[in-house]
Amino acid sequence: MKSQVRGGTRWKRFAVVMVPSMAATAAIGVGLAQGALAASFSISGQEFKVRADSLVGEGFVQYGSVASGKTLEGEPFAAPVAVSGFHTAKIYGMCQSVVTPKIPFVGDVTLQLNAGTDSKKPVEASGLYLDVSDLKADAEFGNIDIGIAAGVADKGPDGKTVLPGRPGIQSNTKANLNGFAQRAETAKLSNVRQKAWATTAATFKLPNLSLSLHRGTSAECFKD
Repeated sequence: MKSQVRGGTRWKRFAVVMVPSMAATAAIGVGLAQGALAASFSISGQEFKVRADSLVGEGFVQYGSVASGKTLEGEPFAAPVAVSGFHTAKIYGMCQSVVTPKIPFVGDVTLQLNAGTDSKKPVEASGLYLDVSDLKADAEFGNIDIGIAAGVADKGPDGKTVLPGRPGIQSNTKANLNGFAQRAETAKLSNVRQKAWATTAATFKLPNLSLSLHRGTSAECFKD
């Protein structure tokens, strides 16, 4: 069967290209009706951008690792990342975007997602992990412990697990057990500009969610 053509666009081909990017936000829409959701998503072979006015978290851990997967063309890829984990986090003024390039007859398309835009209703997450490739922010840590082995990065100063209660939820990437890591009781990041390969969370609440598609790249949350 030939692809259906409307207005010069082959919609089946368009859908095949867009689905991997849309998968990152499909579960979020379902979760809105439930108030919270378990989320584990990545975008095939693509970094996505996240901007936030601020992120306030408790039970912070960070360690080096490697994110791996397949590109839209099915080719394997691997990229070094810093895995950042939070027992709980509140995100104010969050914007997330991803560009799907070179869609036939359309060109580049940017998917933009916004949430937590009301200062009284931030995005809330628990058991949150981010596979980060680039981060720019003003950071403040409370009771920080730097230079510990990644194998004990999720242990608090008292030896107890910092990120408890994560049934079936874990980082998408594995740590080098002998690698460098850090942890802190609290973390506050302001003016956040971040690139990431994947996000995993036990629960995600996104008040005032809005999602839109734009031609070109002008709707990215920030420019490099």
